[in-house]
Amino acid sequence: MYLNIVFLPLLGSFFSGLFGRFLGPFGAGILSTVCVMSSLFLSFFAFYEVGFSEAPCYIKLLTWFNSEYLCANWGFQFDSLTVVMLIVVTFISSLVHLYSTEYMSHDPHLPRFMSYLSLFTFFMLILVTADNFIQLFVGWEGVGLCSYLLINFWFTRIQANKAAIKAMIVNRVGDFGLALGIFSIFITFNSVEYSTVFALVPLFESDILTFFRF
Repeated sequence: MYLNIVFLPLLGSFFSGLFGRFLGPFGAGILSTVCVMSSLFLSFFAFYEVGFSEAPCYIKLLTWFNSEYLCANWGFQFDSLTVVMLIVVTFISSLVHLYSTEYMSHDPHLPRFMSYLSLFTFFMLILVTADNFIQLFVGWEGVGLCSYLLINFWFTRIQANKAAIKAMIVNRVGDFGLALGIFSIFITFNSVEYSTVFALVPLFESDILTFFRF
């Protein structure tokens, strides 16, 4: 159930983008909306199990890379904060999907737009369910990429191109700051796993990490 919450929007994005010409604008809109709304309903079940029953869930799919001290797994962490964010993300995304299906019903490229929206939702879910900072960074980058694709959806318009480039430049500034934060965490704790970092934080309360020296 927990993995379905994350990967259903990806499934909707895949079919809407790849088979959009066969599904048609209305079919692609309905398919992607149903996938996201299914994630929303499953998020309520996850909220009940994790939030009220106090049964957090941790899923490790595979080891992404392992190089001496640096080890990053492709895993998912469903705790009380995560399930709250799942409801927020899937609920707002469901409303956006419903609105977009009607608002852009006249656009022949609606399947591509719905595919971008669902992909945006998928990367946002990756961001909030990650169990390490490397996977969080992947989700962040995916959200930035989808933002560029959505802003530049009407790529024949000059203003859309300018706005997309501006958004991409601003996101790169955020990427630099986030990367510095992840580097500093790894240097300090020799790990990027949430569980390890949070357990070691009390031992480093008085430590100071200096980035630049003059």
